[in-house]
Amino acid sequence: MSGGSSESSPLSGQNSFSSLSSFKDLELSSESGCLSIVVLGASGDLAKKKTFPALFHLFQQGFLQAGEVHIFGYARSNLSDDGLRERIRGYLKGASDEHLSQFLQLIKYVSGSYDSGEGFELLNNTISEYETSKNNESGSYRRLFYLALPPSVYPSVCKMIRSYCMNPSSHTGWTRVIVEKPFGKDLDSSEKLSAELGKLFEEDQLYRIDHYLGKELVQNLLVLRFANRLFLPLWNRDNIANVQIVFKEDFGTEGRGGYFDQYGIIRDIIQNHLLQVFCLVAMEKPVSLKPEHIRDEKVKVLQSVEPIKHEEVVIGQYDGYKDDPTVPDESNTPTYASVVLRVHNERWEGVPFILKAGKALNSRKAEIRVQFKDAPGDIFRCKKQGRNEFVIRLQPSEAMYMKLTVKNPGLEMATEQSELDLSYGMRYQDVKIPEAYERLILDTYAPLDPSAKFVCNAFSYLQVSAGKKSSFLSHGLFTSANVCFDRIRGDQQHFVRRDELRAAWEIFTPLLHDIDAGKLKSVSYEPGTRGPQEADEMSRRMGYVQTHGYIWVPPTLAKF
Repeated sequence: MSGGSSESSPLSGQNSFSSLSSFKDLELSSESGCLSIVVLGASGDLAKKKTFPALFHLFQQGFLQAGEVHIFGYARSNLSDDGLRERIRGYLKGASDEHLSQFLQLIKYVSGSYDSGEGFELLNNTISEYETSKNNESGSYRRLFYLALPPSVYPSVCKMIRSYCMNPSSHTGWTRVIVEKPFGKDLDSSEKLSAELGKLFEEDQLYRIDHYLGKELVQNLLVLRFANRLFLPLWNRDNIANVQIVFKEDFGTEGRGGYFDQYGIIRDIIQNHLLQVFCLVAMEKPVSLKPEHIRDEKVKVLQSVEPIKHEEVVIGQYDGYKDDPTVPDESNTPTYASVVLRVHNERWEGVPFILKAGKALNSRKAEIRVQFKDAPGDIFRCKKQGRNEFVIRLQPSEAMYMKLTVKNPGLEMATEQSELDLSYGMRYQDVKIPEAYERLILDTYAPLDPSAKFVCNAFSYLQVSAGKKSSFLSHGLFTSANVCFDRIRGDQQHFVRRDELRAAWEIFTPLLHDIDAGKLKSVSYEPGTRGPQEADEMSRRMGYVQTHGYIWVPPTLAKF
């Protein structure tokens, strides 16, 4: 190097800025100040089994800081602060007693009804006491309400929040509301609920949570499809014969039959969880990774789905379901359903998407199974062994594997089915895969992780040293900054938008009404089986070819 040259640090450079206007859209001031997380329905099963454990895991990983956050439980149960803490303690796993105690001390409890202003006024006063006690220099008060409640009380609870518990107008910050499924029972009830909530909150304040969108392998779908050249020319009707999206449980309703009977397996699983997975499998490439661009494409593919035909539906009910005294003797509610969706567009015309879900089956799993067409000119006479399949195992034992026909080792030219396997338990042994609720709750308030803090510090440096252009732009950190500041604003990519919800209900409401009216009858099936034989027969009619003699076994370290 010549003596006249000098090295550039990551935060310095030789060219000058004319202005910092190119960063205007990034909203440089990161969110700080008090974060109040309110769990409504705090004494219920969902809160103690999912919501509080997710918050605890975020606390363990440093995404909730003791000096910046407080958690409030609200329910009708007559409990003390310590009473709620003891109720949830047993569900908070994997930490020392000291760490657990630190988290539990962040939790306070307020008792009140869901339709009375008195309880919510007390809740607001309790939150305000915490906010004013923090000596908050930024003056930013952030309030996140998690409704771990039945949808029937959403309107009254949201009215109370709007009337009594909003972020004070005298301070910067926000108020956001997370609502759980089910979002109605059909199109009309869903639209009514959306309209009632829409009168109280803007769309960017509402986070309709579907926890399947927080699963690791579901979040991997966009990366797999659009970051790998391998899949781009294959992912269409020219190469794919059919797609199955499957959810199986090996247990029945287990005492919840009365509740389940109000909804059934289609409302409970297919119309939301599996349909969200379907969107990510079938949608077109979005313009960018911005939440609205992704959700726009999901809406488009939902609007391309043709009306469901009765002859492409099988519903079933396992023997013994009606033994539950809370289930009516005449119930036709399906505990199993297999539904074929057809997409009327250039990519998917003629390809059946088979969405299957059931209880009391022979195994527990959720997976996507993309089956490719037969290889033309079968010179090895191996067609009987099965087709190529790309399988994404969502749970349990997260994995992706490609079923291939290969030569059987030995002197003979014989073929067999094998696989290319990416099993997460093997490949990522030292990586903890976050629970879905952790990811989704994090997206609603999105604090900065350490790498994002570095980017924000870089921007702060630029504002102070306005005469220098940072070379970190050439290091790819500008993209990181965009991602970071999108997250600060609250990332709704993995939440359901109102028009997306409407499009989903438009697909299934006619079928659900026909089932409710008895126009389709549930066939019986034995617990512990694959489900109704009629469902397997329908899959064969749709062109699915089952592989016989091949079973994928998750690899383990014991083999090596």
